[in-house]
Amino acid sequence: MIEATLRLPRGGFALDVALRLPARGSSALFGPSGCGKTTLLRCLAGLEHAPGGRVVVDGEVWQDDAAGVFVPVHRRAVGVVFQEASLFEHLDVRANVEFGWKRLAPAQRRVSIEQAVEWTGIGALMGRSSAGLSGGERQRVAIARALAVSPRLLLMDEPLAALDAARKAEILPAIERLNELSGITLVYVSHAIAEVARLADHVVLMDAGRAVAAGPVGELLSRLDLPLPPGEDAGVVLLGEVGALDVPWHMARLDVPGASFWTRDPSLPVGHVIRLRVLARDVSLSLVEQPGSSIANQIPAVVEAIADDTHPSQVLVRVRARGGASALLARVTRRSVQALGLAPGLPVWAMVKSVALLD
Repeated sequence: MIEATLRLPRGGFALDVALRLPARGSSALFGPSGCGKTTLLRCLAGLEHAPGGRVVVDGEVWQDDAAGVFVPVHRRAVGVVFQEASLFEHLDVRANVEFGWKRLAPAQRRVSIEQAVEWTGIGALMGRSSAGLSGGERQRVAIARALAVSPRLLLMDEPLAALDAARKAEILPAIERLNELSGITLVYVSHAIAEVARLADHVVLMDAGRAVAAGPVGELLSRLDLPLPPGEDAGVVLLGEVGALDVPWHMARLDVPGASFWTRDPSLPVGHVIRLRVLARDVSLSLVEQPGSSIANQIPAVVEAIADDTHPSQVLVRVRARGGASALLARVTRRSVQALGLAPGLPVWAMVKSVALLD
């Protein structure tokens, strides 16, 4: 468990958090720009000192001002990756990756150079000059350098923010695999909900320096009582597995608690665990099943809550599958709410037009 109690005044806000993060998996600090995410990350790393604060990682005290303890950043088992890769331009890629590793005592080297290179996919870059790398290549090298110091925590401050869509697509899979391959806990700062949906197991929602909510990604992103971004990004994340393959039609059935979705074959075996993202714009609601529809995914559900969307003509409706715990969000018009009589407790059918695979 990662425990942090931190208070630190800033120009536009005051960081004031008391939170607990899982010591395994990936946690995201999510919220709008200027809400305190980066300040919190820097305090965890020891790059900033919050007077009176306390930080404990897996029982090891990194900061406890009441007891006079403040472990400096170079003695904390952390790797840090910022928006700008900040490579040593006078060193080639190999020398950059080996920089911190060489300064570790051999007994502290739990991650080898070969592992850091393999996990980030930079083998072909090792002999190259740092100066000639693309933005995505530079960030992968920066991540490998951070991994090579054998961190207990890998802290990442919006590492994709300065990259274009193509470079983001290049580096996202590498970040996605890190925890599974390395077992190193990841704490990831982002204001992009699509990144959080893909990378995070646990989410801390921040606003004006405070942690206003925290929980598993699937649970938190489906809530309508939080200042989450509505509009085109509204949706849920579900964890399921490949339940069956329909080989002649190149389709697969993806099973989540209480529901199933047919989608294109992801070329994964039956039983493979997979993460799904279902956007509210791809879900419509009906009072009855529609057997004559081309929409194959029709989920019996119950309305749980209704909230405003970005445009006054629309609302977001949270429904829960009648057969289990999975929740969905649907974007519908206010006119449809009135015409269908939508209200909490009403049985409906959720018509899911598209499912995105985050695997």
